[in-house]
Amino acid sequence: MKKQSAWLLAVLAALALAGCANQKAPAEAAIANAESAIAPVRDAAQKYVPDQMRAVDAQLASMKASDAKGDYQAVLAAAPSLNTAISALKEATAAKQQEADAATAKAKEAWGPLSAEVPKNLDAIQSRVDILSKGRHLPKGVTKESLASAKSALEAMKSQWSEAQNAATAGDFSTAMSKGQGVKDQASETMKSLGMTSG
Repeated sequence: MKKQSAWLLAVLAALALAGCANQKAPAEAAIANAESAIAPVRDAAQKYVPDQMRAVDAQLASMKASDAKGDYQAVLAAAPSLNTAISALKEATAAKQQEADAATAKAKEAWGPLSAEVPKNLDAIQSRVDILSKGRHLPKGVTKESLASAKSALEAMKSQWSEAQNAATAGDFSTAMSKGQGVKDQASETMKSLGMTSG
């Protein structure tokens, strides 16, 4: 009887091992497929939906840990959920990328007029500062303090405008517009302080 039960246990163990072996290939294929599906979208996902990317990576890491322990059943059980998460990740990334592309196109369009206007305003301020600095008397409404402030503001605006132009050259029109608009607004304030009208 003991011999028979020992034999039965051995058969069951052999069957279990065979079952595990049968599940190993599909489990490893599931992991490989998931990695292949993530690879093309990874960089964009990390940029646009980093939290979602981390969640997918955590699920994948958990599956790999199960695989390393030989728990192929757990790998196969987790695969559908991971595949769903990867599909959602791809959709979210594509949507965010589309939004970003639209914003970039809008910023690029707006950059044209701004890149023509701001240098003119900066040149006008420079000219006004030069004239006022040489004159003996300041016009009504302009103080020595406002002139000194305009001079330092002008240097800061030139530096920021240079950064905006560099961003535009690099194709980052969103940053270019953000910095450029800041210069435009500051230029308007500076022109008012010097008794000028902005164009």
